[in-house]
Amino acid sequence: METHSFDPALFRETLGHYPTGVAVVTAIDDTGRPVGMVVGSFTSVSLDPPLVAYLPTRTSSSYARLRTSRYFCVNVLAADQQDLCGRFASRAEDKFEGVGWEPAAQGSPVLAGAVGWIECEVAEELDGGDHAIVVGRVLDLAVQRPTLPLLFFQGGYGRFALPSPVASSDPELIESAQMAEVVRGPLEELARELGADCSVMARVGDEAVFVAASSRGGQEPGSLAVGHRIPLIPPVGTVFCAQAPDEEVGRWLSRAKASEEDRASFRANLAAVRRHGYSLSLVPQAPADRVALMSDYSGVDVMPVHERRIRQMISESASLYEPVLDPDATHDLHSVIVPMPTDEDQTRLALRLSGLPQGATVARIEEWIAALSRVAEQGAALLRERAERLAGS
Repeated sequence: METHSFDPALFRETLGHYPTGVAVVTAIDDTGRPVGMVVGSFTSVSLDPPLVAYLPTRTSSSYARLRTSRYFCVNVLAADQQDLCGRFASRAEDKFEGVGWEPAAQGSPVLAGAVGWIECEVAEELDGGDHAIVVGRVLDLAVQRPTLPLLFFQGGYGRFALPSPVASSDPELIESAQMAEVVRGPLEELARELGADCSVMARVGDEAVFVAASSRGGQEPGSLAVGHRIPLIPPVGTVFCAQAPDEEVGRWLSRAKASEEDRASFRANLAAVRRHGYSLSLVPQAPADRVALMSDYSGVDVMPVHERRIRQMISESASLYEPVLDPDATHDLHSVIVPMPTDEDQTRLALRLSGLPQGATVARIEEWIAALSRVAEQGAALLRERAERLAGS
């Protein structure tokens, strides 16, 4: 086979323009001690059968110990684990000193804080020039911490720079937050009166963003906060679609991966909200988990897994929305949402009650709805006054 001679520096510079993930391959060597080495060349090979491969330098002393084991584990490092990467890339005599890890099923070390891990059985070692190509048959794997991975690029370490989830809507978001400030006083008073949490939701693109919050007793762990976001995927968002034209309703419905039967249920929910002028939902089994999912989805490092999880949460809670209340029973409400009337064609702001006392009668629930609706009307009047003052100045 004909070979070509390249300047090694040019070779590294050119290939350095392709970013690679950083992983630590670990194992228990033939002396029973843990061993690990940093690799930048790791890849999936096959789905059926499940195979992966990593490419260690043949002259590596760490690899000499790794290959004494029948099993190995690939630990995908997180963006905040650069120090851990440096430790395993060093010549330290005991690279595991002070490093947290747990054994996988075959004993291979799973490093604490890694994005994910893949335990394998060595299937084959192939010739890769000055590197070996170690093919592993996947035995077990898991995502341990869904966050951004550590990258190696042009001789340095870094991370993905994801676009801000609300950057493109900043002007709309800022204006909505300013509008919400107008109703903060009445909202705080209502929170104290009812012993509940009150918040303002703003429609920003295809999401609802919490732009104001008033808690009965200050911000509590596991409660919603300003900046939390949720995608407007049916059944979420009926209040914002109540005044929308058919075309917009169609786009809203299309965001749900649902059957025709489910779509019919979502349309029925929307019709109920249009008739009543408010939206209700019942308490889910794990409300704290819902807040955690929203926090992850609203964070800076939003991953595809976070969107999938919040979509799943919305889908699984579909039956909780727009319940038919039995006047002879009590009910555990999760939220009451009413739109804030404006002169615009579509609803931009909505007021939300949550953290409500459980076991409420229909009469009590009707009182909550009426109280929240009065605040919404008061907020709408204040917004009109504000607009008139701005127009006259």
